Amino acid sequence: MALEDAKNQIDMAFTREDPRGLSFENAFAGATSFLRRRYTKDLTGIDLAVTGVPFDQAVTHRPGTRFGPRALREASTLQAFDPPYGWGFDPFSELAIADYGDLAFDYAHTASFPDRVSDHIAGILAQGAGVITLGGDHFITLPILRAFAAHHGPVALVHFDAHSDSWADDDMSRIDHGTFLYKALKLGFVAPETTVSVGIRTDNPDTCGVTILDAPFVHQAGVAETVARTRAVLGDRPTYISFDIDCLDPAFAPGTGTPVWGGLASWQAAAILRGLAGINLVGGDVVEVSPPYDPTGATAIAGAHVATELIALYGFTRRRGANAS
Repeated sequence: MALEDAKNQIDMAFTREDPRGLSFENAFAGATSFLRRRYTKDLTGIDLAVTGVPFDQAVTHRPGTRFGPRALREASTLQAFDPPYGWGFDPFSELAIADYGDLAFDYAHTASFPDRVSDHIAGILAQGAGVITLGGDHFITLPILRAFAAHHGPVALVHFDAHSDSWADDDMSRIDHGTFLYKALKLGFVAPETTVSVGIRTDNPDTCGVTILDAPFVHQAGVAETVARTRAVLGDRPTYISFDIDCLDPAFAPGTGTPVWGGLASWQAAAILRGLAGINLVGGDVVEVSPPYDPTGATAIAGAHVATELIALYGFTRRRGANAS
């Protein structure tokens, strides 16, 4: 009983004994791990780890995404009491989930950062857990994909964004939030024929062979067609989802570095993610939440919901595998 448990539960980020189950401590109190999961670096018996990469370097307009993981964790305290609505199962009871904490890196030695990210993610994957990452600007997805490709082979990719992030940049040493997809394609971490970009609404004539389901397509064709086209590209391949919060219209997520009007409504994004249930999801991220530009917290709330949906998608994948065996 939630009300009874709330009398005694506090600081579940440290006091939780079972990595499964809901949490009922007061939303306004306690240590703010993501969804009140236990903080731990020991992933023995853990199915899924949530980790933060608090990094931004050269966003187009408004910095601040280094504070994204902190804001996402705080926003998630409003979601820890109940299973995510409408899934028909409780991923928090079925999955052992831990908060792995944040990546440690030397902010004054930026050149070392990409390898730190890849090693951080690879260390989690080596312990047998999936990974949901809280960012951070969109550059972080490139070294994350490197770790996933090393572990799984090249992965299929669903890329939610206002921007293609596929502008040509053949200097692989550059750390740029706007070219992660171009480089991931060039380096073979993902392939164009198994990549879908959803919600795009900035111009880039070279699609690099990626399937583009831009924002006008989503608005005009609808959620069902968007889901069907996406699923057709992914098939049953191991799939990674990267969700840049500026995929949403600024009316729903103003706290991001590069807001662009005409984007997805939060209900559309929620319905598309829910429609992908059953894909072979191996991991994902939520990036570019910049809380200094949204005093309402709406952007972080949206991002926390996206991360929760990714957890549910991962749980649905695990359920499908269990049923198949």
